[in-house]
Amino acid sequence: MSECSLYLVSPPKIELPKFLNLLEEAFEAGGVKAFQLRLKEADDATIIESAQAISKICQKYEAAFIINDRPDLVAVCNADGVHLGQDDMDAKEARKIIGKEKIIGVSCHASRDMAFEACEKSADYVAFGAFFPTKSKPQEKIDKWGVPEIELIEFWSNYTNVPCVAIGGMKPENCESLVKAGADFIGAITAVWENPEGISDAVGKFNKIIKK
Repeated sequence: MSECSLYLVSPPKIELPKFLNLLEEAFEAGGVKAFQLRLKEADDATIIESAQAISKICQKYEAAFIINDRPDLVAVCNADGVHLGQDDMDAKEARKIIGKEKIIGVSCHASRDMAFEACEKSADYVAFGAFFPTKSKPQEKIDKWGVPEIELIEFWSNYTNVPCVAIGGMKPENCESLVKAGADFIGAITAVWENPEGISDAVGKFNKIIKK
């Protein structure tokens, strides 16, 4: 089993100068190997400005920088790849846009069939979730796609070599079973950016669980 790492996803809205400092703090705390910029309601100019600044920080800490939804912006944003939902562009079509060297991740919710299909269409990693209650994903999508069981992570890690992300309501106190099940990444959003004790504290608590 490969070593698990943190995969941070941005809040839905950010104040760029302030957020850059928060992101640096997260990376300084250690263990963050990937970051996804997920600004679904922002215009292209805002996404590009934010991404170009964030990409430099990700490069500094040797972390993968992923853009949500927008394969057409990967190059201009200096991103390492794109993350796609089931309602977004097909991974096969995204590959034509971003090229062979970039990363494609696909949300596969609670379905191994979706995950296998994503891999057939050249996904480099898959994400399963939401495992726990979360405010980062609309309830209608959770109702539509279902809630995965931990056994899905066990199956995937035992029978494939494709990395998987466990995401959705992740907290230091609830992610240990998913780490032990074989998740390659724990995806975190609210538990990090809204932690009352600060970013470093949140990342540190995740790392204590992940590195057990």
